[in-house]
Amino acid sequence: MKWRLFSHQGVSYDLSHLDPFEWYYTARARGKRSERTYRFHVTFSMHCFTRGSLIDEKVSEGLWYEGPREKRVFCFDRYELSRQLPAIIRSLGDRNCYHTSHGNFFTVELITEEGKRIEYEVYFDVIRAGRKGWLNLIVNSAYERTKDNETARLRKRKIHLDVIAYNRQSGKGVHPGR
Repeated sequence: MKWRLFSHQGVSYDLSHLDPFEWYYTARARGKRSERTYRFHVTFSMHCFTRGSLIDEKVSEGLWYEGPREKRVFCFDRYELSRQLPAIIRSLGDRNCYHTSHGNFFTVELITEEGKRIEYEVYFDVIRAGRKGWLNLIVNSAYERTKDNETARLRKRKIHLDVIAYNRQSGKGVHPGR
């Protein structure tokens, strides 16, 4: 889905960096598996640039962003960080990925912004696509890890993108180890 421009107080926020794209990832030979190229159709959820409203929060009407299935608060911090998402996704093959307790995966990007080190969590899933030989990579959400949302730190189990892609394309489950 292509996200429409967001405007607030005369400033326009272009979301075209989150337009869907096709990405080819070549996994190196490992164990019994030979080198293999995977084709992904990458999409981004609106949770990458919006947030839920807080309990009892009075949100200005101009801050709401309406998507096809839900309405959420536009988040300027998430928006700024989301500009790095396409590059982060294209580098997933070189990153540590982890299982979540919800059956999807995440990676953490450490970002230095004006001397500030933050942890940016990017949650995603990979499923078989309708197009033969393709996989869909859906970025479900992405946000800065803070004291309020540290739950993903629990029981991190590493998994490589090539294992996720191979198992999803083969119709096998991807389960965290013990």
